[in-house]
Amino acid sequence: MTDAKTREHNVRSGIGDNQFGVKMGDIRTVAKRLKTNPELAEELWATGNFDAMMLAILLMKPKQFTVADLDRLVSDVPYSQVADWLGTNVIKQHPQKEEVRERWMDSPHAFTARMGWSLTAERIVKDPEGLDLTGLLDRIEAEMPGAPKVAQWTMNYCLAEIGIKYPEHRDRAMAMGEKIGAFRDYPTPKGCTSPFAPLWIAAMVARNG
Repeated sequence: MTDAKTREHNVRSGIGDNQFGVKMGDIRTVAKRLKTNPELAEELWATGNFDAMMLAILLMKPKQFTVADLDRLVSDVPYSQVADWLGTNVIKQHPQKEEVRERWMDSPHAFTARMGWSLTAERIVKDPEGLDLTGLLDRIEAEMPGAPKVAQWTMNYCLAEIGIKYPEHRDRAMAMGEKIGAFRDYPTPKGCTSPFAPLWIAAMVARNG
């Protein structure tokens, strides 16, 4: 099932050689055929192979995991793509995700911190009650410049979403984005919104009217 272009793209994305280069659509097709299979998922995850880990995520049953299991899974993540699929398909489906969110934000492990900030971004968008948005902006301003790039990505997502959804914080979020400068020169495909927070916020506010 190897696709040469997919494999080359994965190499350019920093995944390296521990992968077959299977298209994501083909991985989803295999997962639908296999259906939920926690035992096989564990075996695939343990290989460390990119394609196997992506398939494993789709075979997992989130509600079977303990909080300790979630800690282990996140600490095993080797690539951003794996982190994001794990977040979407497992972590964000888990009933105890709020128990780990703030602890993970403080983690020295880059992908664990990325996941904690990703969960916080979800809260900002879907369930902001009880969040200290000013405190979050304070943390982002202080911590984001020195954070690992993979964690900066979801911290930046929090910054942008606060600016987009909360007019009272918009000017500060825009100014912070300019000051921090993260993703200012990030290549943006045609038709996509720039991840540079000031441009992202302005584009989404204009789009939403």
